[in-house]
Amino acid sequence: MSEFRPGGFEMIPLVIKNLLIVNGLVFFAQFTFEQRGSEWINDVFALHDVRSVYFKPHQILTHLFMHGDFWHLFFNMFVLWMFGSTLEHFWGAKRFLIFYIVCGLGAAALHLVTLYYENAPVMEIFNSLPAFQQDELRYSHTFRINTITLGASGAVFGCLAAFGYLFPNRMVYLYAIVPLRAKWVVGGLILVELWLGFQNSAGDQVAHWAHLGGALVGFLMVYYWNKTNRKNFY
Repeated sequence: MSEFRPGGFEMIPLVIKNLLIVNGLVFFAQFTFEQRGSEWINDVFALHDVRSVYFKPHQILTHLFMHGDFWHLFFNMFVLWMFGSTLEHFWGAKRFLIFYIVCGLGAAALHLVTLYYENAPVMEIFNSLPAFQQDELRYSHTFRINTITLGASGAVFGCLAAFGYLFPNRMVYLYAIVPLRAKWVVGGLILVELWLGFQNSAGDQVAHWAHLGGALVGFLMVYYWNKTNRKNFY
């Protein structure tokens, strides 16, 4: 039985370190625009429903580097450092970066599918409105179709799933006190997300299906790599 205790800042591998820096800089940019009362950065780079006038394909990637508030950023980056560092050391920088991005894209894909069905009743009402009322709503930030999604959580859940699969018996210290095996921590988090997703708890403003999408893609990728036992898949 081995224990997992992350090292100091000097032990942070290259990709993780750069992800922490980029996410921090983007959050600073978000904060600056918000202080000026501008929605521009969210309109352009946060992820929107595909039927929103603000949707652009590049948002599937760019939303991964944006966060809603400081604690959203902090917890995502902390978990990324805690579990992703081991994965990057294990795989190498290039493979880990590809893994991280693909998990984020998979999370976005499942979330967009979920949004499409969840917002279907809203679109039915919208399409039944007169043209002038549709024009008034189309660009409104209060219109549900224009609600933004942002955060690295989907990619981070992919890292969690990979860590739980590769190192199931590593000891993780929950809240730095309670020792639990990685497989129980990761499995418990995924079950909670699954339950919340089926509860359709849109009121908590958390993209549970994006988290699950990232975890699913992460598991499938690491399962395939392990099964084929290839050192490189490029």
